[in-house]
Amino acid sequence: MILHLIRVFFLAVVMAFTLSFAFSDEIVTEGSTYITVYILVPAALALVVVLADILWHGKELTHLSGLFFGLLAGLVIAYVLSLVVDLATNLYPSPPTAPRPAISAKPTPEEVKQYDEAIKPYHRYIRYQHTVQLIKFLLGTASVFLCVTVVMQTKDDFRFIVPYVEFSRQTKGSRPMLLDTSVIIDGRIKDIVETKIFQNELVVPRFVLAELQTIADSQDKLKRNRGRRGLDVLQALQDSSSVDVRIVDMRVPAVEKAPDVDAKLVALAEHLNGQVVTNDYNLNKVAQLRSIEVININDLANALKPVVLPGEKMNTKIIKPGEEPGQGVGYLDDGTMVVVDQGRSYIGKEIDIVVTSVLQTSAGRMIFGRSAAGGHHNGSENPRRDRQT
Repeated sequence: MILHLIRVFFLAVVMAFTLSFAFSDEIVTEGSTYITVYILVPAALALVVVLADILWHGKELTHLSGLFFGLLAGLVIAYVLSLVVDLATNLYPSPPTAPRPAISAKPTPEEVKQYDEAIKPYHRYIRYQHTVQLIKFLLGTASVFLCVTVVMQTKDDFRFIVPYVEFSRQTKGSRPMLLDTSVIIDGRIKDIVETKIFQNELVVPRFVLAELQTIADSQDKLKRNRGRRGLDVLQALQDSSSVDVRIVDMRVPAVEKAPDVDAKLVALAEHLNGQVVTNDYNLNKVAQLRSIEVININDLANALKPVVLPGEKMNTKIIKPGEEPGQGVGYLDDGTMVVVDQGRSYIGKEIDIVVTSVLQTSAGRMIFGRSAAGGHHNGSENPRRDRQT
């Protein structure tokens, strides 16, 4: 609605100024035809501008600012080149200034012959001036064209040199953090962001968003729900005031040549000198091989879990049998798997166990233990001697 009002206001302003000039004394004396043309031409141009604005879908500030910067740089270079051409014409001999000779309305053959001789220096001078102007025009046009095309193709690289690509709020942190598809679908990144421990800008590449949309449109119900959850998480991140989230679509050759989403993400992180945020084990390893910093959400979650040492007692509920004979498996409140030796008979019950070992990996943490009620351990180094005592 506001855009329509702005367009109407623009047309009204153009027509108001056009009419005020069209009915001035200098224009009225030229006749009604001239007045009509004087009004219709600006009005038609204003309508063309408005129609171009309406039909130009997907306008981005990066394109407009890049075009403006390219035009500005091209015009400056064109002006410098015109000065160079003028300097070159002063250094080298040029035809002398020759005015156009006059001739009578009914010249005699002798006067025609004299006119033909006198007109040659004039033509030579005019050709010289036109040649100089043509050289200036060609150099200026070429410089503007090249500046605009170079800037539009490399605006992402110029972002770090000249701030013409975006006029956005001051972003947080110095290095962007690139989110992959798995960490968005996982959803824990949203809760981590709300703790305000991330001060860097979160970047979601366009190809990651495209993969999310593909998953959300999948025929498989489970995949479809995961994709929609990822889109909801991304929307929540964009609405959060605790972090800056930006969706980017950079035309980087290394990214374009990458065969899959993971490879594109690694190439883009390398191009932006950013960090990759993921919980994908394979992507973690590939990024580390490319010397790219990785923030693994699983590692972060494991680091925040309480430390459990061998010999400590804890309580857990046995949920299901384990892979080995007699084993029972339970889970802590944070999802940590607990494997209990000789715990299969306690399925469906809560028991106290003694921790025997802890295995921690990027995929998660596992705790191994045995039942504390089996008489194997009661806190004494020599249980038999204690009983005799």
